[in-house]
Amino acid sequence: MEARKHTQANLSLLREMLGSGSMRSAQMLIGSLHPSELARLLESLPLRERAVIWDMVDPENEGEVLVELADEVRDGLIAGMRTDELMAAIEGMELDDLADLIADLPEALTQEVLRSLDHQDRERLHAVLSYDEDSAGGLMNVDIVTVRPDVTLEVVLRYLKARGEIPDGTDTIYVVNRGNEYFGSLYLSRLLTLEPSQSVAEAMSTDIQPIPAHTPSEEVVWEFENRDLLSAPVVDDNNRLVGRITVDDVVDVIRDEAEHSFMSAAGLDEEDDMFAPVFRSARRRALWLGINLITAFVAASVVDMFQTTVDKIVLLAVLMPVVPSMGGVAGNQSLIIITRAMALGQIDRTNAEGILRKELLVGILNGLAWASVVAVATYLWFQDWRIGGVIAGAMMINLIVAALAGFAVPLTLRRMKIDPALAGGVVLTTITDVVGYMSFLGLGAIFLL
Repeated sequence: MEARKHTQANLSLLREMLGSGSMRSAQMLIGSLHPSELARLLESLPLRERAVIWDMVDPENEGEVLVELADEVRDGLIAGMRTDELMAAIEGMELDDLADLIADLPEALTQEVLRSLDHQDRERLHAVLSYDEDSAGGLMNVDIVTVRPDVTLEVVLRYLKARGEIPDGTDTIYVVNRGNEYFGSLYLSRLLTLEPSQSVAEAMSTDIQPIPAHTPSEEVVWEFENRDLLSAPVVDDNNRLVGRITVDDVVDVIRDEAEHSFMSAAGLDEEDDMFAPVFRSARRRALWLGINLITAFVAASVVDMFQTTVDKIVLLAVLMPVVPSMGGVAGNQSLIIITRAMALGQIDRTNAEGILRKELLVGILNGLAWASVVAVATYLWFQDWRIGGVIAGAMMINLIVAALAGFAVPLTLRRMKIDPALAGGVVLTTITDVVGYMSFLGLGAIFLL
């Protein structure tokens, strides 16, 4: 919360400086910001102001800022940079950050970047790029420190001093054999506190299990969360050490997943530029508006099937929105719970039946409770117990169906390789609307005509 307020304060201050023409003060403020904070500021500025601020960014920091930006904002800035500017920006970047950035570079520049690297770094970059970006291999940093198990801690200390520096975020040195197979982890805390005469094999820990490079990023998050890790080694299919993942990489994944779930619910992309041109934004949003319109026509066609019933009993038109609305809310509650359970790996074939039974019972209990309430309210309003009974029965049916749909829809979509966060709400709303209208008007036609 404090970080968000700080960013908002900087944004207001920066706009005041730009408005008053205090360019030197604005440049000093920009120079004092962390790359990630500067990235958030750039994303919060309209295109014209963004271009002015980008020109003030120190060329040595441009690469780090580019990595932190949303894809579309980054693409826009890269498109306006000269080749020599881009090469200067990415010079000296860590290989995992360069791997994140290189996919957005023009092909000619990508080849130039690869040629500028030495053989070892080029091979390491190719290794990172060979993995899916949403896997442990795509997240890992290949800049690691390794030692052999048969040397003493004193030798390791001398090696580190001769090296001069270690990679940022290093809390562990990894122990490998001559074939680079992972053996264990040597915590820096143990290296500094144990007797220098001890061997690495005696001091190392084998508690940290390596993460296979092809492990999906959501499983990596689970490993860090449940094992309280600060870092973890990444190995290939032959148990050879290929890199490490640190907790800051995992925090980025958590943030990206949260943004993705939130934006996908509206059919949007978290990487979109908030200040993108109007026609581009309108074109993107049009797709899901069109899909929603189609589902609305499906629901309307159900109402049209019972037009005679509505014409004869006008009161049904007044109460008609109540049943699908209640079903939509109840269904979304189940949908969110199941989608979350899927994301956390808490649901599988062994417990799916129990979860379904529980959601059904919740739907039945809520159906009985709120059906009773709405029946009494309807009777007091219209003085007709038949209408109260019809809406109560329809609500009972729809809440049960909503519970079933909230359970089944995300699982079905996942099996179809469709993101439940993206399409689940649309599918569920269509089901609860159709069943709600059909049950209410159908019962009305049976008992009221």
